[in-house]
Amino acid sequence: MSSPVVAIAYHSGFGHTTVVAEAVRAGAEEAGATTHLIKVDEITEAQWELLDAADAIVFGSPTYMGTASGAFHVFAEASSKRWFTRAWQDKLAAGFTNSASKSGDKLHTLQYFQTLAAQQGMHWVNLGLLPGWNSTEGSENDLNRLGFFAGAAAQTNSDEGPEAVHKADVATAEHLGRRVTETARIVAAGRAAVAA
Repeated sequence: MSSPVVAIAYHSGFGHTTVVAEAVRAGAEEAGATTHLIKVDEITEAQWELLDAADAIVFGSPTYMGTASGAFHVFAEASSKRWFTRAWQDKLAAGFTNSASKSGDKLHTLQYFQTLAAQQGMHWVNLGLLPGWNSTEGSENDLNRLGFFAGAAAQTNSDEGPEAVHKADVATAEHLGRRVTETARIVAAGRAAVAA
């Protein structure tokens, strides 16, 4: 089959979430995807069309005040035009977020993405990793060190720049990109088999 197309639609306030978005893209490309990195606060009509044509859309935003950023909410509301036409029906979806606190209510942001995907008729791809760093043998360098299941979660101290995004969180985001790509390949093969 042709390469799955994975679009990463994200907002980043100070650059930390861009690092995570780029890691998702790197993982997806490593797994063989064609990717599009789309900043939702600068989205063009051509980029909306890229989202429409993608096999999977990965949503990303920092967690601000317990949810996705205002810029991401503007994008989500604008996606209602796709909702009316079911343009994203049966695409794959996944998500990632970053905040300064270890928890920081990041789960709420991931659940917001899940709800958006469900409203669009999309199929959610979870992280698919056991939690790391939850035993005496674990460490902060484990994949999924923050123990999220719905998507990739990152933590960066509020007084540090994008270069301080934790390497384990970058690796977790890369894992998400690979998982979305592999799932897209399986779904496409299944659809082709059913059609045959």
